[in-house]
Amino acid sequence: MSVEPLLKKIEKREFTVGIIGLGYVGLPLMWTFHEKGMPVLGFDVDPKKVECIKNGVPYIKHLGSEMMEKLSKSSICDATTDFSRMEEADALLMCVPTPLNHHREPDMTYVEKTTRTVAENLRKGHLVILESTTYPGTTEDLIIPILEEKSGLKSGTDFYVAYSPEREDPGNENFNTAAIPKVVGGHGEDAIRLACAMYETAIVKTVPVSNTRTAEAVKLTENIFRSVNIAMVNELKVIYGAMGIDIHEVVDAAATKPFGFMKFTPGPGLGGHCIPIDPFYLTWKAREVEQPTRFIELAGEINTEMPHYVVRKTIDALNLRKKAINGSKILLIGLAYKPNVDDDRESPSYKLMELYEGYGAEVAYYDPFVPIIRPSREYAHYAGRESEEWTQENILSYDVVVIATDHKEISYSDLAQWAECIVDTRNAMNGEAVEKGQVTKA
Repeated sequence: MSVEPLLKKIEKREFTVGIIGLGYVGLPLMWTFHEKGMPVLGFDVDPKKVECIKNGVPYIKHLGSEMMEKLSKSSICDATTDFSRMEEADALLMCVPTPLNHHREPDMTYVEKTTRTVAENLRKGHLVILESTTYPGTTEDLIIPILEEKSGLKSGTDFYVAYSPEREDPGNENFNTAAIPKVVGGHGEDAIRLACAMYETAIVKTVPVSNTRTAEAVKLTENIFRSVNIAMVNELKVIYGAMGIDIHEVVDAAATKPFGFMKFTPGPGLGGHCIPIDPFYLTWKAREVEQPTRFIELAGEINTEMPHYVVRKTIDALNLRKKAINGSKILLIGLAYKPNVDDDRESPSYKLMELYEGYGAEVAYYDPFVPIIRPSREYAHYAGRESEEWTQENILSYDVVVIATDHKEISYSDLAQWAECIVDTRNAMNGEAVEKGQVTKA
């Protein structure tokens, strides 16, 4: 089948983009195509998300309500839980989770299930793209065989397959989906041409690479780079802290060098759906070719150790006030894994809660972006807990306040006046509170 008619449909803005999974990746992608006049049809298994889109109700806080209102009123946007409607779309973009299992091996359940659903509704001319982060070879070795076997159609002849990794950074005001170049690898030249043409209608630039394996490796490399460098500053934080040197002052000063240095900031551990997970996709795949991944695994060990380091610093801060952690009341500030978003996936705050409770502490949290803890696979036992109120009386009732996420909405000046003992993992406190000895940096 020739791609020329499909390319003309794209040019005329008559090419319907189907997006499977309307979460932190899929919803901004839907908005981006919609803004450029491309018809979009969203699919999700969660009827609540679909109803929110239809009624203009925001369910991802940092994306705001204006976007949702426009989507709900648009004549070229729709959302559904009816996956049989996939035939209405010209492209099907899979934006589904790719977590790790308890053995730190890829859990491809969501990708496989979604691919089988696509295969059941696949028609000639469809463009199928995986955007989820995964190991090199997923598109060629897993997705294409399922699509071909169940549909009886042939990739590159009857339909087209590409891989284009998502590069979302929730809450980043400088780079939204439209402003981030899109890496594209296709199963054949026609697939690359078609995928690039579609993305170029809405995104600033496409970066075509030779094949899907290369594109899959690009995303892993980006996140491994971040993981390794975060591990480095986390290790330096511990070393310099033992020497009485403030890592944040060191990094800020080093960042004034106009070449040869890139600033990374230490914290209480890794969070989000990418950096704590993606590097281990490569370590798993590397075993097939008998290659060690010592650097990646060492970075993982250092970053995984950081919540334990924070707990030790908390114990030290309590000891200075002649208090034991067993029986202490601890308020954890921030459940989201990064500032100013409601994304709490893989947040180190949950590990901190678990560790503190293991020492016999009574733990609560405050987060204006996460008013109630949603169900998750790993920390299902915390589901339903609600954020504490931000009042002087409430803050004073805790033996120690631990800053895990430095949201802008939080008044740190109030905290300096209300809390006698603060453990700061984000360098959020400064000035008088630090000088008075209220703050332990961790």
